[in-house]
Amino acid sequence: MPSKITFLNSRSHQDLVSCVGWTTADEVYSCSEDHQILKWNLLTNETTLVVKLPEDIYPLDLHWLPKTVGGKKQNQAEIFVLTSSDGKFHLASKAGRIEKSVEAHKGAVLAGRWNFDGTALVTAGEDGQIKIWSKSGMLRSTLASQGSPVFSVAWGPNSDRIIYTSGRQLVIKPLQPNAKVTQWKAHDGFVMKIDWNSVNDLILSGGEDCKYKVWDSFGRLLFSSSPHDYPITSLAWAPDGEVFSVGSFNMLHLCDKTGWSYAVEKTNTLSIFHLAWSADGTQLAGACSNGHVIFAHVVDQHWQWKNFEITLTKRRSMQVQNVMNDAVDVLEFRDRVIKASFAHGHLVVATSLQCYVYKSNNWNTPLIFDLKEGTVSLILQAQKHFLLVDGAGLYVFSYEGQLISAPKFLGLRVDIINAQGVSLSNDTVAIRDKSDEKVILLFDALTGKPLGDGKPLTHKLEMLEIALDQCGPSAERKIAFIDKNRDLHLAFVRHLSQEHVNILPHTLSPGTMPLISSVVSKTCVVDREFGRTPQILSFVGITVTLRQWDGSLVPSSVPHYPAMLHEYGASARWEDAVQLCRFANSPSLWACLAGMAMANRELNTAEIAYAAIGELPKVQNIKFIKEQPSKESHLARLLLFSGQIQEAEAVHLQAGLIYQAIQVNIDLFNWDRALELAVKHKTHVDTVLAYREKFLQKFGRKENNKRFMHYAEGVEVDWDKIQAKIEVELSKERERDANAKSSSALWR
Repeated sequence: MPSKITFLNSRSHQDLVSCVGWTTADEVYSCSEDHQILKWNLLTNETTLVVKLPEDIYPLDLHWLPKTVGGKKQNQAEIFVLTSSDGKFHLASKAGRIEKSVEAHKGAVLAGRWNFDGTALVTAGEDGQIKIWSKSGMLRSTLASQGSPVFSVAWGPNSDRIIYTSGRQLVIKPLQPNAKVTQWKAHDGFVMKIDWNSVNDLILSGGEDCKYKVWDSFGRLLFSSSPHDYPITSLAWAPDGEVFSVGSFNMLHLCDKTGWSYAVEKTNTLSIFHLAWSADGTQLAGACSNGHVIFAHVVDQHWQWKNFEITLTKRRSMQVQNVMNDAVDVLEFRDRVIKASFAHGHLVVATSLQCYVYKSNNWNTPLIFDLKEGTVSLILQAQKHFLLVDGAGLYVFSYEGQLISAPKFLGLRVDIINAQGVSLSNDTVAIRDKSDEKVILLFDALTGKPLGDGKPLTHKLEMLEIALDQCGPSAERKIAFIDKNRDLHLAFVRHLSQEHVNILPHTLSPGTMPLISSVVSKTCVVDREFGRTPQILSFVGITVTLRQWDGSLVPSSVPHYPAMLHEYGASARWEDAVQLCRFANSPSLWACLAGMAMANRELNTAEIAYAAIGELPKVQNIKFIKEQPSKESHLARLLLFSGQIQEAEAVHLQAGLIYQAIQVNIDLFNWDRALELAVKHKTHVDTVLAYREKFLQKFGRKENNKRFMHYAEGVEVDWDKIQAKIEVELSKERERDANAKSSSALWR
C-alpha cells in the first residue's frame, strides 16, 4: 500500500513550516515561522492567506477542536489551539482571529492537544510542566513538573490519561490524583514525538536514536525499527489505527500498525516536523523545514476474493482483475474512495458522499446510495448484508442498499470502534463494550434490538478480539473471543446462558462444542512454516491468506476434506462421512467426525470415529450410554460425556431417578454431593457409604470427613442388599421406559 506524494504548485511558506491541521477532508491549515497561517484546498489546488500573525508569535503546534463526538456535532468545532514560542497558547477561529491568548508556560509551549471529546486541553512546555486547561482556556491543574522540556504529549483513548516525553523516557500519567504512574525507558536518545491511538490503544514514539517504536498501553515494546540515518522528527497514527506515518530528514514512511513498512518516500523537503491525517484516513499532510507542505494519498491498496483481485490505482478509481481469464475492469467513482471491502461475492466501496455495491458477476451497474456522513471508518460483510460504521453510528444494510437496522446502546462511541471489537453474521451483531472490555453486547441484525433478555455476555478478563461464526442456523450461532491471557473462548449466542463458555486455548474445532478437551488437539493440523506471529487475512474455500511478521503475504491451501466432512455432517450423511474419513485416513478428520457425531447424538458414528483415533475409554463410554435402560439416563449420560455434570444430574432428578443422580456423583468421586442427595431423598445412604468405604480402602486411607463419619454410625454396609436395591431401581427404570414407549405407540 504505497503512498503517493504531491506538492501544490501555488503559494507556499517562506520559512520553516512548524505544524499542519485538517479542517475538512480537502482543506488544510499550515503555520510557519514566517508568521503566516495558510489554507490549502486540495480540490482546487489553491492556497490562500488566512492571517498574518504578529511578529512576536512563532507557532509551534496546531490542533483543531474535535468536530464530532459519538455522532454529535460540537458547537465550537471551528476553533483551533495554536501554541507558540512566547509561552502562550492561542484559541483562534477558522478565520484566523485570535479569540484568546493565555500565558501558559515559562519558555515555549511545545505541544497542545484537545482531548477526544473537546472538553479539555493539555499543554506541554519547555519548562517541563504539563498543564490541563478547560475549553475556554481556564487552568484546571498542573499535572506534572520535571526538569527537562516536554517535547510531545498525547491523550489516552478514554481521555483519562496522558502520555508525555521525559528525556529518554515515556510517562503515562492518569488524571486521577494519587493514581499509579507508568514510566519506562523508550529510546537511547531524547524522545521527540509520541502519539496514542484511541482505536487500537497503541502508542507510537520516535527519538533522537533514529528509531520509531510501537508500544502497548502497559509500556511493553511491540516493534522497534532499525536505526535510520536521521532522528525521527514527526509521526502520526491514522484515525482507524490500521497504519501510521513517520517523518524524518527527506524521508516519509507509511507503516502497518504492527510496525513493518508499506512504503518509503524520498521527499527532498529536508526535515518533516509535523504530520497530520485527514479524518477519513486517506490523506496525509506534512510540515517541512524548507517551507513546503507535502500531501500524501494512500493508493495501491489490494482486496482479494476467490479469483478476483482489486487494486485502488488512483484516489477515485479501482482496477478489477479476474486471474482466471485475465479480464480487467476499471471502476470509476465521482468522489475519493475512503473504505472498501470485498467478500461474499460483493464489493462495497464507500466514498466521501456515496456507497457503491458491486456484484462479482456484474461490474458495470453498481447499486449506489447516499451516505449521511462522509467518514466511514469500517465496513464488515456477512453473506446477506453488510455493516457500515461512520461518525454518526452503526448501520446494517442489505446488498440492495436498504437500511435494515441501526444498533444503539448507551455510551456508544463510534470513533473508537475497530474490526477487532465488532463482528457481523447473518442474524447477529456483536460489539465489545469499550467502557468495559469484559462485556460483549449482542444485537439482532434484522431489528437492531438486544438479543434475548438484553443481558450482555460477560467474561472475567478484558477481551482483545471477537468474531461470530458465519455458517449454520441462528439458533446455533457461536461467538469466539480472545481474552487478555491470549486464551480462545467459545460461547453460544442465543440458547445457552453466558456462564456456559468453553475454554479451548490455542486450538478449536468448529461445530464440535461437546468435543472432549483431550481430543481437541487431534482435530488440528499444525503447520509451522509461516514464521512467528502470522496473521490470517482471509479464509475462502480452501485458500488461506496470511501476513507474516515482516508484512509479506503468504497464500496457503488446506485439504478440501474438512469442508466435505462438515457438509456431510450438516446433511446427516453419516455413512458418507465415515467413508470419507476412511479414504483420507487422517486422524484429525476422524477426531472432527467424533465431535460432530456426538454433537448430533449419532453414537454409532461416534463409536467408529473414536475407535479410529485410539480413544478406547470413550468407545467403552459410548457403549455404556447405548445400554442405558431409559431415555432420561441416555440423555444424562450424553450430557455427562460432554462435561455437563449439573445438567446430567438435573435430568435424572426431574425424571425421579434419584439413584441414578446419586450414582453420577459417585462415578465422579463427588462424594459430598452424592451423600447430600441420598440424605435429602432418604434413600441409598448405605450405597454412598459403601462406595466411599471401598474407595478409601483401595488407596489405603481412613475416613476423615465428619459428615461421612456421622452417617456411618449405625449403618451396616451389606453389599448383597445394596446390589439388590440397585437391581430393583434399574428394573423399575426399564419397566417405566417400556410403559412410556407402549403408551406412545398406542396414542399414535
